[in-house]
Amino acid sequence: MSLAELCLLVTIVGLTAYAVFGGADFGGGFWDLVAGGSRTAMEVRGLILRSMTPVWEANHVWLIFVLVMLWTAFPVFFGSVMSTLYVPLFLATAGIIFRGTAFAMRGQARTLAEGRAIGAAFAVSSVLVPFCLGAALGGIGSGRVPVGNAAGHAFSSWLNPTSILVGVLTVLTGAYVAAVFLAGDAARSGLRELEESFRRRALGAGAVTGLIALGGLLVLRSDARDLYDGLTSGTGLVLVLASGAIGAATLLLIAARRYEVARWSSAAAVACITFGWAAAQSPYLLPGELTLDQAAASHATLVALVVSLAAGAVLLVPSLVILYRLVLRGRLEEQFEPIDHGYQEPAR
Repeated sequence: MSLAELCLLVTIVGLTAYAVFGGADFGGGFWDLVAGGSRTAMEVRGLILRSMTPVWEANHVWLIFVLVMLWTAFPVFFGSVMSTLYVPLFLATAGIIFRGTAFAMRGQARTLAEGRAIGAAFAVSSVLVPFCLGAALGGIGSGRVPVGNAAGHAFSSWLNPTSILVGVLTVLTGAYVAAVFLAGDAARSGLRELEESFRRRALGAGAVTGLIALGGLLVLRSDARDLYDGLTSGTGLVLVLASGAIGAATLLLIAARRYEVARWSSAAAVACITFGWAAAQSPYLLPGELTLDQAAASHATLVALVVSLAAGAVLLVPSLVILYRLVLRGRLEEQFEPIDHGYQEPAR
């Protein structure tokens, strides 16, 4: 394996981690958005807030890691993507900022009106960010990002059938993974009504996501033929079929209330898709434009990056493993309260 291939492999691992943990993070915001205004909705939002609090910042470390890897190891690719897809990437960046601010402030709201305003900013951003990131990936995969500084169209590069499909699937996948994780959290805490509520959400979101992904192959066949061919042959096909099989098994596990195993299997299904996409594009980073070898930085840069990566991993990986293990075991959870606990009644 060459240094360029090693850097790409590590980047895909980081992207997979962000798709799972960051996706679940955004997915919690999706369920916040569609929860409604009933008393049960306040309990749903309270569970989302409690589950996200220990890890919401750590989940986005993976995005920073992916960006650093790309601009260091593959600068031509990074520059081409950032300059052509600057609109969705700017919207995603703004959404992450507003979302983080709203989440940090949410626990400080003292009236229902304040809570609704802050909650709306959090929930809407939670849908905007994954859609824009998915749309950007769709623009890359469909070959709409040429090599060069702002060489592609600012809007058609991400407002096209493939990008919209991938954006919608990114939102729904995050919602599905979030529902699986939240059902497990509710079950561990003995919150039976919330467990059942998120169990139904997980089953519904999983089924809908799978059906749209299947139908989406027709979109790719007409709009991104090279990507379609890569996903329906060779390694890409194997990984797509594996994702489908693992996804179906996850639905059975959720139906049987085996949430701990379902968490791992839902993550594995997402991993198969990210690696399958990479296999479908191989050997290109920008389909038809830029191969992996053409995009790679100099040998000296790659050596320095790999050495720095190995040194950083000694500290970062154990820390994240410990954090996620504590969270999954419920060791960092606070007492459960509905989101409107502590709100003051408006003055009359």
